[in-house]
Amino acid sequence: MKKFLASTAAAALLSTGALAHFQMLYTPESALTGPSTIELRHVFNHPFADEHTMDIAGIESFVVVNKGKEKSLLDTLEPIEFKGNANSGKAYKSTYKARRMGDHVLIVTPKPYFEKNEDAYIQQITKTVVNVAGAPTDWDTNFNLKAEIVPLTKPYAIWAGGTFTGVVMSEGKPVPFAEIEVEYLNHDVDLEANAMGKPHVSAPQDAFVTMGIKANKDGEFTFGIPKAGWWGFAALGVGPDTKYEGKELSQDAVIWVQAKEMK
Repeated sequence: MKKFLASTAAAALLSTGALAHFQMLYTPESALTGPSTIELRHVFNHPFADEHTMDIAGIESFVVVNKGKEKSLLDTLEPIEFKGNANSGKAYKSTYKARRMGDHVLIVTPKPYFEKNEDAYIQQITKTVVNVAGAPTDWDTNFNLKAEIVPLTKPYAIWAGGTFTGVVMSEGKPVPFAEIEVEYLNHDVDLEANAMGKPHVSAPQDAFVTMGIKANKDGEFTFGIPKAGWWGFAALGVGPDTKYEGKELSQDAVIWVQAKEMK
């Protein structure tokens, strides 16, 4: 109960629309027809509005898991300046050779980011799943991360108009009634220029920029996906670490899923 209350307080502290930060672990395509070398961009921003790109303080861990085997990718990271439509921020790029069939679960843990407006830190442990040739292997694995969303829907095999279901976990255990923010990646990502393009859609009101949902008592949630593209889900303050360098810390779980248009 103590841990749950601390997580709830951290989520409340950082759950305003202006603070809807998302750690991106972006690649253009999550469902590959065969072995490929893929480009990745690690950016900390607001994916729908793109009104501010934050500096990533550094990366603690970057790994990939395929068929139960984990490999560190820290040495593939290269610092870059990423250009948002409002400003530029410190980010990273990397490449990964997705050679083997099955799921390649990419997990990045950035160093905590200091949010001056709230005098608090944010750390978003982020997953993106890339599949090769349609064979499922690791997509629904619970990795017992400090903060994690375990998918119950394949995150790379969703039609626009379908749904995504996941379970919010902390150290392998469900987090009841977790607060979850949802945002659409509303811009093309220019990999050559390391920049965001112009927005695709406009929101009728601020509540549509960052949509808020809650998990149920078992930590499970479902969200209907209305449009093709990348969607980010961030479960706020669900990790066990609530302090960093003497200040409040929101340790969040993020997962990215990609929906496709049915043609």
